[in-house]
Amino acid sequence: MNFKGKRAVILGGTSGMGLAAAKQLRDAGASVVVAGRSEQNLENARTSGFDARQVDVLDRDGLANLFADVAPVDLLVSAATGGGRALGPFLEMDLDAYQGSFRKLWGYTNVVQIGAPHVTDGGSIVLVSGAPARRPRAGQSALASVGGAVEAFVRAVAPELAPIRINVVSPGVIDTPLIPGDGEKRNEMLRQATAKNPITRAGTADEAAAAILFALGNTFATGTTIDVDGGWLLS
Repeated sequence: MNFKGKRAVILGGTSGMGLAAAKQLRDAGASVVVAGRSEQNLENARTSGFDARQVDVLDRDGLANLFADVAPVDLLVSAATGGGRALGPFLEMDLDAYQGSFRKLWGYTNVVQIGAPHVTDGGSIVLVSGAPARRPRAGQSALASVGGAVEAFVRAVAPELAPIRINVVSPGVIDTPLIPGDGEKRNEMLRQATAKNPITRAGTADEAAAAILFALGNTFATGTTIDVDGGWLLS
């Protein structure tokens, strides 16, 4: 797909993979609106020249107002987490936190149901899952459950949305602000998380964003998952 002149909306587009995708789309000639919750991230996006809107993907009225204002949309991406993520042994996990992890899924379903009617025929939607959906490691039951649900959701709705295409990008360990900590302690955590992978480093936001652009632009792909994980599934 030639992105020149296309209109894109990226939820969760004010930091990390979403912001990297926004920059790549803009460089490719698209007009990009980014949206998120953090006022600081929104202000940083505005400083970078983006039309940045404050919206929570769990706020259906807010999403409806956003899409009504920016429609029509050719390219729709949601990389928004929806909230926190529960980690750790399942038998010791706070089940409310486990349930809360599914805010990511509810955010995605909101974005697709409210946003898809504003996407042009032949347009494209991309959601972001994660490598634990198909190869979870210890302590990742919530991540795996939510990611698996996202991928199943996309496979289920792809035939209903045609001729709009919808796909998933599944990143592994990506060095973004979502990874907590700082300094050498953070670097060591990233090294340990990727040590068994064929590519023994964390991915970059730009590498994950390139997969998002591939999913947006490949007009023969729908209902599928694209892995960009450093070989996580092989480790």
